Amino acid sequence: MNTSRRTFLTSFAVSAATTTLLSRDWSGQTPERYPDPDVIVLEPEFEKLIQGNSPIRRLHTGMLWAEGPAWNGSGNYLVWSDIPNNAQMRYLPEDGHVSVLRNNANNSNGNTFDLQGRQISFEHATRRVVRYELDGKITVLADKFEGKPLNAPNDGAVHPDGSIWFTDPGYGSMMDYEGNKGELLLKEAVYRIDPSGEISKITEDLEKPNGLCFSPDYKRVYVADTGSPKNIRVYEVDGKNVKNGKVFATNKGMLTDKAAKGNSDGVRCDIEGNLWASAGWIGDGYDGVHVFNPAGKMLGYIKLPETASNLCFGGPKRNRLFITASQSLYSLYVNTRGAHHC
Repeated sequence: MNTSRRTFLTSFAVSAATTTLLSRDWSGQTPERYPDPDVIVLEPEFEKLIQGNSPIRRLHTGMLWAEGPAWNGSGNYLVWSDIPNNAQMRYLPEDGHVSVLRNNANNSNGNTFDLQGRQISFEHATRRVVRYELDGKITVLADKFEGKPLNAPNDGAVHPDGSIWFTDPGYGSMMDYEGNKGELLLKEAVYRIDPSGEISKITEDLEKPNGLCFSPDYKRVYVADTGSPKNIRVYEVDGKNVKNGKVFATNKGMLTDKAAKGNSDGVRCDIEGNLWASAGWIGDGYDGVHVFNPAGKMLGYIKLPETASNLCFGGPKRNRLFITASQSLYSLYVNTRGAHHC
């Protein structure tokens, strides 16, 4: 597709999607006609990744800032954080029931599950990474590096070698969580927690490292930078470290004239290696989920009426995309599967 044609089509898609969002009945009482008009195809490859008979659904609303969705396969439920309300929420797909899983979650942000099914959470108020054991006890996995408190662990992923990789941009420590507001004592960075408990720094070449995920074969790791210049970087995994870091995708998305304002936050890979990235802080055809192929080309996007913070694949087949976006939780069945268990 040549540049002029693509520019015309994307401009048309932005206008059409914005109009749809303004008139859409998110209660589901007035369903949208298939295919969902807010699932936008930019490249033919994207058509293979979406289902023509699946709508975007708003599953729940009422949070203050929803973040960190993670799917528990053994329990068949989704967990996510409502950071300002200091709660972790749970969604049950069998009847759509939503409840508070934990009402004192230390303002957790990201969540994931390890290979034993134990929940890992990245806490702002306590500046630590914790694991909820199967008997309900809490194990602190990381709260310091080289003797200094972490800034505010944000998001992370589990590697098959048993290590946990996480980002520490410091956003949470700039908030006043029960008087725990403080300064950043460490350079923002990406860290690795070894199964032995040793904590090592992976890289500090991002201004605000945020969402993090591995490629399907774990040979690459993607990190969203919500600082400047607001892009997604990719690194080759080299044992317990990384090498050859480079820009994978910029935040230009759909609105190239407003690119400097928006950013991607959470990221996840599907089994083909495509990267699904939340996007927000612009609106008008930008906010939602942007999808890139392994070469960094944008294939399409899912338009939402709120700034999207994070996402994960879930459900028994890992083909249901869950998206946390500001005050709400959304979902969409897709024609691919998440590369990893959550």
